[in-house]
Amino acid sequence: MKIERLFIYGSGGHAKVIADMAESLEMPLVAALDQHGPGKVLLDKYPVYTTVEKEDNDYFIIAVGNNQVRKRISEQELKDCNFAIIKDKSAVISKYAVIKTGTVIMPGATVNVDAEIGQHCIINTNASIDHDCKIDDYVHISPNASLAGNVLVGTGSHIGIGATIIQGVKIGEWCTVGAGAVIIKDVPDGVTVVGNPGRLIKGKDE
Repeated sequence: MKIERLFIYGSGGHAKVIADMAESLEMPLVAALDQHGPGKVLLDKYPVYTTVEKEDNDYFIIAVGNNQVRKRISEQELKDCNFAIIKDKSAVISKYAVIKTGTVIMPGATVNVDAEIGQHCIINTNASIDHDCKIDDYVHISPNASLAGNVLVGTGSHIGIGATIIQGVKIGEWCTVGAGAVIIKDVPDGVTVVGNPGRLIKGKDE
């Protein structure tokens, strides 16, 4: 289906980057949506509305960095909407990689052969996803994070800026990997891991 109108959900800094990418790709960006943003203007040209009357060929991208909030918006506020995929021109993406709807691939990012990126993910600036990695839905891979081959990142997890994950490691669901952490073994669901080598500092029940 052809995208006739593109809307960004969000009006903060992350939304600015996505709007800039959409412009460079000549996508038909019309406006932003934000419950707290009426009267704002994104990049001095795109109005910010609270709601919009949706049409069949309208597409949306959720420009919200918080993984839980992005999930809620996709399942509630934008339920049954069409979602775009935005891949910056400077990103290096294998033709054998799979990128699912709602995901954004930021400038300078790399996604290598047979990697699979789920729905509503953020692969941020200069992040590197190597061969055969599997990134589940609602994941955020921060700038300059590096994932070696065959890494699995579970739903909703956040990999911090500059983190490194060695080959074959499994990161559970809804985890946080701290900035600059080096992960050399599997990480269970719902925990926070920091340091080099990575150590658990917070469990899901704490």
